[in-house]
Amino acid sequence: MTNDQDCPGLLPEPAVAELRLEAVLHALADPTRLRIVADLAAVGGDELNCLAFELPVTKSTLTHHFRVLREAGLIRQHRRGTSKMNTLRAADLSARFPGLLDAVLAAAEPCFTTPKPAAR
Repeated sequence: MTNDQDCPGLLPEPAVAELRLEAVLHALADPTRLRIVADLAAVGGDELNCLAFELPVTKSTLTHHFRVLREAGLIRQHRRGTSKMNTLRAADLSARFPGLLDAVLAAAEPCFTTPKPAAR
């Protein structure tokens, strides 16, 4: 795990060489976490606050999902005031597992563009 001294609010994350395929795939197997990763990919490297994600889960559950993503090496989190800011580690993932993230996001895209069922 690394913690950049230049960014004291950076939360611990695995170095690129420590990324494990099974941890990355496990993290991406959950629909909520996959949605978070897709949303981060859609903003093209910009940071998003944890509260920017519109997900139907409690705050504690959302915290758990972000921790799993960070510990698997998919996202980088740092504190900014009272907020946790998130960025996708796309370059790190591409360096370790070329094409994996793009393939997973491309395969998952239809799940995110499918209209929600009408309320009854």
